Amino acid sequence: MKYTKEERFQKHVLSKYQIYNSIFMTLPFDSITKTGVLLPLFEELCVSGYEQAKNPTEIIHEFYQQYRPEFDEKQQINLLFSFIQYIERQVVLFDAIEEATFSIINNTEGRGTLRSIKDEAHEKNKREALKDYLKRFKVRPVLTAHPTQFYPGSVLGIITDLAKSIEKNKLDEIELLLAQLGKTPFFKKSKPSPFDEAVSLIWYLEHVFYQAAHNIYRFTKTHIFDGEQLPNELINLGFWPGGDRDGNPFVTAEITLEVAARLRLSLMKNYYKDVRKMKRRITFNHAEPLVLALEEKLAAELNPSFTVAGDRTPEFLKDLTSLKEILETQHEGLFVNLVDELIEKMNLFGCYFASLDIRQDSRIHTKAIMAIAQAYPEIIPMNYPHLDAQQKIDLLGGLRGKVAVDKINDGMGQQTLASIYAMKSIQKKNGAKACERYIISNNGSVVNVMEAFAMIRLCDWERSEEHTSE
Repeated sequence: MKYTKEERFQKHVLSKYQIYNSIFMTLPFDSITKTGVLLPLFEELCVSGYEQAKNPTEIIHEFYQQYRPEFDEKQQINLLFSFIQYIERQVVLFDAIEEATFSIINNTEGRGTLRSIKDEAHEKNKREALKDYLKRFKVRPVLTAHPTQFYPGSVLGIITDLAKSIEKNKLDEIELLLAQLGKTPFFKKSKPSPFDEAVSLIWYLEHVFYQAAHNIYRFTKTHIFDGEQLPNELINLGFWPGGDRDGNPFVTAEITLEVAARLRLSLMKNYYKDVRKMKRRITFNHAEPLVLALEEKLAAELNPSFTVAGDRTPEFLKDLTSLKEILETQHEGLFVNLVDELIEKMNLFGCYFASLDIRQDSRIHTKAIMAIAQAYPEIIPMNYPHLDAQQKIDLLGGLRGKVAVDKINDGMGQQTLASIYAMKSIQKKNGAKACERYIISNNGSVVNVMEAFAMIRLCDWERSEEHTSE
């Protein structure tokens, strides 16, 4: 019997949620049990109160009058806070169930999917046209920072394990994980720093996007290009936390550098895991030493005292290509697929994982230009604000030199210039694609573009070294 998507959702998500939520409600923790009993009563009053056009204060007052008249103000506030904590965990449970049943609820091979497009192109004899299109097609998912959505790493781990247990219907494991969920704090007492926010999103890169992006690349290469090397990466990941100075004024150049280093470290962890798996299979003469040597190089990258010298992607790819050649010529190509997969991942992610984008407001750029004028009047005249648009464009377009950040008196001007120097440092360490976009917010004129362009030039960036500037 075939079910509609809505029916599948009712059967596999809502029904399971009701079952597991009842288990969560009956866990032997006093705070959870008491909250779980009172929350449905509170919900009922909220619904009826809303229908009667009552305001929140009236609804809450009525709730306490009916069910907890003995509570003082502190107890009332504590119970409301417990409701919030409980609902947060219900949301996590619901998310885990949705994740576990995603392939059941959604047709992952239906119309609009990559497999469907491949089959349709084959049926219509347009496979070459599809290949030509994909040769110039590229998608760029960008992870942006929304602090209210962040869970600490411990909670993310519970969500992942809970989804796996729900998928396999392991009731004992589910009950234990729900108990862990009930006892695990969701938020730290202190507000997360921009680096903390970045680390939370990097978790998804490391545990989800790394494999998902490669799966898409691998499917396209194998089933559409018949194993031929793709001429482009197909997927470029972008990353804003730690680089978006407009979205988060607490982002500093130092944090930008730290986030870039963390992106590289997380990527190297995944490469290292892949090589460890490879090591268990490739145990042959002449091949095994190459695997061990690559493992040692990646292990060194994970050492906290390791000094990053630059983009090592060409070096790693050379090692893997040599290994592949030995497997094909001396060992009948046994386990060469493991090497191919790591080569593909390194072509996708290099040594940077995701491109860190720098973003700043155009009005901050104008202030930074004036800060440069105060420190370097020989480069930018103090009458800059009084020049007309064309005069500004002509002046900015001809600027060259190297301004020192520590000579700038304005704090925001210092950080703006420091972020440009940080871009240069990141590119030197992790490769050009590691940080290649400078995004201008509230851009309203050619002058706004030229001000950003001029600052890049004044940070000792020559034309031959330039990359994308937006």
